[in-house]
Amino acid sequence: MSLRKAESHSGLRPSLVPPGVFFFLLILLFLSATTTEADCSFPAIFNFGDSNSDTGGFWAAFPTQQAPYGMTYFKKPAGRASDGRAVIDFLAQALGLPFLSPYLQSIGSNFRHGANFATAASTVLLPSTSLFVTGISPFSLAIQFNQMNELRARVLEMSPQENLPSKDIFAKALYTFDIGQNDFTCNLSIIGIEGDKQFLPQVANQIAWTIKELYNNGGRTFMVFNLAPIGCFPSFLTVLPHDESDLDEYGCMISYNNAVLEYNQLLKENLQQIRSELQNASVIYVDTNSVKLELFQHPEKYGFIYGTKACCGSGGGTYNYNPLVFCGNSKIINGANVTSSACSDPQNYVSWDGIHATEAANKIITRAILSGSYFDPPFPLSHLCNLKHIC
Repeated sequence: MSLRKAESHSGLRPSLVPPGVFFFLLILLFLSATTTEADCSFPAIFNFGDSNSDTGGFWAAFPTQQAPYGMTYFKKPAGRASDGRAVIDFLAQALGLPFLSPYLQSIGSNFRHGANFATAASTVLLPSTSLFVTGISPFSLAIQFNQMNELRARVLEMSPQENLPSKDIFAKALYTFDIGQNDFTCNLSIIGIEGDKQFLPQVANQIAWTIKELYNNGGRTFMVFNLAPIGCFPSFLTVLPHDESDLDEYGCMISYNNAVLEYNQLLKENLQQIRSELQNASVIYVDTNSVKLELFQHPEKYGFIYGTKACCGSGGGTYNYNPLVFCGNSKIINGANVTSSACSDPQNYVSWDGIHATEAANKIITRAILSGSYFDPPFPLSHLCNLKHIC
């Protein structure tokens, strides 16, 4: 299904509903009749992730983010690795919820409608070295899960607080996972695809284990986003070894995208396995890879001009990406000052900084998700929530 069709598609085709879950779906539809003030059966989102869904956690811990991040929507750096809103922001908006406060943000946070445990550079597996050596965040998925447990424990033991969720919210909330990209890429240029494959089963297993633990704590609805086609990212097209024969007709690296697909299949199989173990739970695999690949391959179909070229970068050329100078930074290289600055028209780019998507791309990705066309198994989100228009 094309993204154009996905954006206009709503609801759930009855033929796609497995008979074994029909009764459960009827219960969910009944519950949707008694919705919250947001007119949605999900009064909160608890998100686990990396920079693709971080809303300020990393920068709360290490406050150094600078312009031009946030330039399009927030008009200032706002903790997102984009020029504006991330997919998790648009998802919250569609469910009628406020933006998620980062769990690590000590000032101005409100966790009444959930919390965001994601931090930039996070991995699923525990990092084996320091942030200051490799750039990998110390807040791995296991740490994020422990933070979730701490929040839940404090909510259950305390009297009701204005900025905390209600005690019964954990069973009603939507739990989202957008993490694993850094596990896949952090050593890829050194150990190669075959080296990556040796530990990727651990990544998928850890995500599945975390879902089971959240289920034991009352969680019942989980959405897991798969990995993006990193072979189309300007950053990896610049730094990963490859030759011309490895590029497809759209300029993406075939071998790396195929390796991502292998991991995604492994993740999907792990989720299928635990789905049979968790009674009355919804464990949804979300194929954002297909959505993003479509944007990279056919940017003009969705209003973009550039697919595999970064908006914020330096050097121009095919990718406009310099691994020595990240977006918003300057550095003296060979006696010359090099600055990675933003384009004036990020709405024309799929890629913001060579690694992350622009707000314009994130909006299209979210609309595709909300259509329900990329859920496995089918999930009646549009029946459970009166989805709000995202703009």
